[in-house]
Amino acid sequence: MKIVVSGSTGLIGSALRRALVSREHEVVPLVRRRPSPGEHALAWDPERGTIDRAGLEGADAVIHLAGENVFGRWSPAKKRRIRDSRVQGTRVLCEALAGLRRRPATLLAGSAIGYYGDRGEEAVTEESAPGEDFLAHVARDWEAATAPATRAGIRVVTMRTGVVLTTAGGALAKMLPAFRLGLGGPVGSGNQYLSWIALDDMINAILHVLNNQNLVGPVNMTAPAPITNREFARTLGKVLGRPAVLSVPALALRMAFGTEGAAMLQSGQRVSPARLVASGFDFSFKDVEHALRYLLAPSERAR
Repeated sequence: MKIVVSGSTGLIGSALRRALVSREHEVVPLVRRRPSPGEHALAWDPERGTIDRAGLEGADAVIHLAGENVFGRWSPAKKRRIRDSRVQGTRVLCEALAGLRRRPATLLAGSAIGYYGDRGEEAVTEESAPGEDFLAHVARDWEAATAPATRAGIRVVTMRTGVVLTTAGGALAKMLPAFRLGLGGPVGSGNQYLSWIALDDMINAILHVLNNQNLVGPVNMTAPAPITNREFARTLGKVLGRPAVLSVPALALRMAFGTEGAAMLQSGQRVSPARLVASGFDFSFKDVEHALRYLLAPSERAR
């Protein structure tokens, strides 16, 4: 298949690109710059609303992963980038796809479990209502921006992704230095739920959704066993052979990330991947200790 991928240099996108190429798919990155001479890529500029429509013609599928990183202090400018990079970027892409003469059959569009807001101990599935905080509103509008593609007859799947575990980047990589020094621990109360997925499972789940024509609409991309932040910290400390009892207080989070950024880190969702499971997807990593031991074994040996 010819597959256009946005965000192809990101944490998930770079691993996905390798997996697609290894399966002999033709991968065409969507990039926010002018492609170099001879480079097999398409240019777009979501802020200006421009995209290489001619280059999109004839693609079999599009996988849209681009979006501003949510970590960092949430200044007004940062919040605008978080929202616009998702909502405006998705709208520009989907309006272009809808106007093509030869449209792709499938669009897999990024979303996030932040859609559900802070839900405490409540178990949520794809059928659950959205939350009311900033990220929940962003995710709701992000998914709504795919409407032009849906109206044009394209199969659209919105991938509500949890915390992706890998030592190559993201949340786990940021935690490791402190935990290796024995200075790690839960964030805030530690009672908030962490819905996670190992990177290998994330890539395989994307491939599963890509090839499963019966999956349409929201799909939770998380492992089947969410755990509390406190349990995650304890398990990571156990795997590393280090204590993990020093909690990060709420005041320190507010100082580092601002009030709203700190609230995000202290909120949680207990997410069930109900539609993935029902469609027959087989997780390689169903519990977090197994996942962490697999992910950390190479780096710990190297140390």
